[in-house]
Amino acid sequence: MTNATTSLPLYGQVALVTGGSRGIGAAIVLRLARDGADVVFSYSNSPDRAEAIAAEVKALGRRTLAVKADQAVAADVERLVKTAHEAFGRLDILVNSAGVFVTGIVGDPAADLAAFDHQIDVNVKGVATAVRTAAPLLSEGGRIVSIGTTGATRIAFPDVADYVASKAAVAAYTRGWSRDLGARGITVNVVQPGAINTEMNPRDGAFADTLRAMTALGRYGQPEEIAGAVAFLVGPDARYITGAALNVDGGQIA
Repeated sequence: MTNATTSLPLYGQVALVTGGSRGIGAAIVLRLARDGADVVFSYSNSPDRAEAIAAEVKALGRRTLAVKADQAVAADVERLVKTAHEAFGRLDILVNSAGVFVTGIVGDPAADLAAFDHQIDVNVKGVATAVRTAAPLLSEGGRIVSIGTTGATRIAFPDVADYVASKAAVAAYTRGWSRDLGARGITVNVVQPGAINTEMNPRDGAFADTLRAMTALGRYGQPEEIAGAVAFLVGPDARYITGAALNVDGGQIA
């Protein structure tokens, strides 16, 4: 192994990224691989995309494994975490990126309540299950990062209460888990994106101009910019950061 490879900040570490086949999750997978980590990631219904991301990771010289798992099913999440640990003999980093976005005004008689329940299952229970399963398996000094939303801090629009509440729960969990795991040197943080150019919220979408105008920088962010924030939090320079929420939003809620 070359010195250049072994000097990478995450060389020798194993990361698990949930929801890693597209969007922000895929960008995180690739960034962690570029920084030297071997990466296991989950996907729900995009095997072709998962295979493409896995091929990119392998081209970077890193080991990888794509695992089909439903983030709303606790047994799937538990299996995913244990598979990641067993695949490469350790687990150092957990990134909770999988999530769904369901909107609706409270009290709407036409609301799809099953969809709201599913959102809680994925965005809250899925994250909690992943962390509970990973906690005893993580290396001393390991890292946990979840992807939240700036809406957990400031809600600028109607229709999104259920979604932002699910992410606010993760932010609260993050603060609590940082206390639970601090004695082992494990840090727990949440990255809260603003308007990021993904399939869920494209920069040319119906509300793009409104969101863009709300930012201080006057533009959408890119998934790679969220990945950069995650890479920092799981890297060697963030050892003393835990229980924190990092807004990566171009000044949207400044």
